[in-house]
Amino acid sequence: MNIMLFHSTYGLRPAVHAAADRLRAAGHEVQVPDLFEGRTFGTVEEGLAFKEEVGKDELLKRAVLAAAPYSDRGLVYAGFSFGAATAQTLALGDEKARGLLMFHGTSDIAENASVDELPVQLHVADPDPFETHDWLNSWYLQMQRTGADVEVYRYPGAGHLFTDAELPDFDRASAELAWKVALGFLATL
Repeated sequence: MNIMLFHSTYGLRPAVHAAADRLRAAGHEVQVPDLFEGRTFGTVEEGLAFKEEVGKDELLKRAVLAAAPYSDRGLVYAGFSFGAATAQTLALGDEKARGLLMFHGTSDIAENASVDELPVQLHVADPDPFETHDWLNSWYLQMQRTGADVEVYRYPGAGHLFTDAELPDFDRASAELAWKVALGFLATL
């Protein structure tokens, strides 16, 4: 499987490369674009400030340009938090997308978004300060309306970025379970 993996607002840090290596070890080809052009951050607030400074449109343009050389192959779009939101936007706009794997985040869905049974899997903390229950319920229904085949996995008591071993949110048991389920999902695509 060809996977385009997007980083969180912390930037392209070692944890993202470790995730890509895990995917490669499972037999996948993985691209890991750096939407922040080398910048990494120690806090989510710093990353969000940088994201706002660069602007949503510019970051989306960078993501599209990163994916373009590979999209004819039928990509699985994947990402962490902000990267998951980016992956969602690209997957919903790419008729050749093979799947969408999201960790820790979602995004708004365009009213005219439509896919043909796109397999989607979301892994999210429960509760998550960035992904409230009401929002996730609404997101799930909207994704289903687009034609996506959606699975949501919630991890009680885990922190927002619970798969990132370098952050305080890390929860080893939840992370291992999420990866086991995610790798199983990718194997079905």
